[in-house]
Amino acid sequence: MQLTRPTTLAGIFAVCAIVAWLAVRATFQNLPLLPITAVPALAALAIAEALAGRHVRARLTGRRGAAKPLAPIAVARLVALAKASSVAASAIGGLAAGYLIFVLGSLDKTIPARDARVAGATVAAAIALIAAALYLERCCRAPRPPDESDDQPQSRDTWQWHS
Repeated sequence: MQLTRPTTLAGIFAVCAIVAWLAVRATFQNLPLLPITAVPALAALAIAEALAGRHVRARLTGRRGAAKPLAPIAVARLVALAKASSVAASAIGGLAAGYLIFVLGSLDKTIPARDARVAGATVAAAIALIAAALYLERCCRAPRPPDESDDQPQSRDTWQWHS
């Protein structure tokens, strides 16, 4: 499985922003207020994934004070969570960015100004979740084995067919 590429997430973000801008441009007068509920949800997920990444890295590297190693299936599940949340945050952030771009032209009015603040906070929380998800995904990588030094004798097979 490959690491999630930031360029892929940026592409999802850009496509969703364009689609949202086109949709908002066509239907802004009929839309309700933009809900603020996405901001605390995205922020809480970002904090949880960043803390999980720190904890996973400590357990995978065997640092002092860390509990026993994680099961491989648990690490795989965390990677799946990180990949899914980074893509979802890119889409949500792109949609909020498209909305924000549209309402930036009407900041002198009360409702568009409020929606601009909410959309801006949603974009910021989505970017924080993207960063935390990428961090968690990279923390789940298996640590590199230590290099063999010249001080340690190399184990060689000395068995032979004939003496």
